[in-house]
Amino acid sequence: MTDGPSGPALDHVRSILRLAVEHPPGKGALVLFDRESPLAARLASAYREALPGAPAIEVPAAPRDETDAAIGRLVPGDLVVLVESDRFFPEEHRFRVKLFDRGLAVVEHPHLARIAGDETPAYVDALAYDPAYYRTVGPALKSRIDRASEIRVIGGGAELVYASPFEEAKLNVGDFRGARSVGGQFPIGEVFTEPQDLSAVDGDALLFAFGDSDFRVAVPERPFRVRIERGLVAAAPGAPAGFEAVLDAIRKEEEVVRVRELGLGLNRAFTRSRRVSDVGTYERMSGVHLSLGSKHAIYAKPGIAKRRAKFHVDVFAAADRVVIDGVDVFDGSSFFVPGSAPA
Repeated sequence: MTDGPSGPALDHVRSILRLAVEHPPGKGALVLFDRESPLAARLASAYREALPGAPAIEVPAAPRDETDAAIGRLVPGDLVVLVESDRFFPEEHRFRVKLFDRGLAVVEHPHLARIAGDETPAYVDALAYDPAYYRTVGPALKSRIDRASEIRVIGGGAELVYASPFEEAKLNVGDFRGARSVGGQFPIGEVFTEPQDLSAVDGDALLFAFGDSDFRVAVPERPFRVRIERGLVAAAPGAPAGFEAVLDAIRKEEEVVRVRELGLGLNRAFTRSRRVSDVGTYERMSGVHLSLGSKHAIYAKPGIAKRRAKFHVDVFAAADRVVIDGVDVFDGSSFFVPGSAPA
């Protein structure tokens, strides 16, 4: 399936190029793609139409030296688009980062084969880029988090309390002005942080979904509670067997199950009921996700050895409210920040 000139995928791709990565017409670009999933074929078609004249290489069919030569002809500031049913060159750690190191802008759509056919409309809608929303709510949330002393996540009769200052919040809102690297993984829409004191997290979280061992979103028949004491998972009464298996795997390698990242998803195309199967995509959903396990690539913590930190498992809270220092910023469907103005 491909989009015609007015198709939504093409419209959203054009907005990513024009408004998010601000790629000027005629500037150098390269599209690397495959056709190994219907969504990859669809997005490849959209990018090729949006970037007329840009070389496009179907990676599985092309010799690696052809791909390397095409990248070598680009100059800093040019753009590489990666449309991947899985990931290209898995033997290379973070191929996107190597492109960034060359001064290239990157738009990456990985793991498209994990998106089921009936999930495609949600994925395509999630590509829509609204700078007035993302560049207002995202920075306003970051500002509040960076000076906060407490955040409460409330929902379904459960309340999880973060009684600590927070690490500097990171933005994934498609605003690369002044950034060292331009681009990243799309769809976008997230503000994330974690407490400076990982032990200052107590209470209950009601989870409606979690990442399984195949990096897919597992959704049990009913939400279940997880009890967290001093930043560690203490109990999960009524949890499904798949979640218990996740906890067992973490404890086997790390002895305890830490709660680390607090992620606030801003992408309103994804909700509790409108999901996609890929965890890395769905974590942008409008709501709250946490990470279980000691691993976090952004925030280093004393006393947590990288060689022992094996797991970063996203879990999704059925949040009705998020309260930062007594101020509500989430109403169960979307984030807002009182008094915020466009960035």
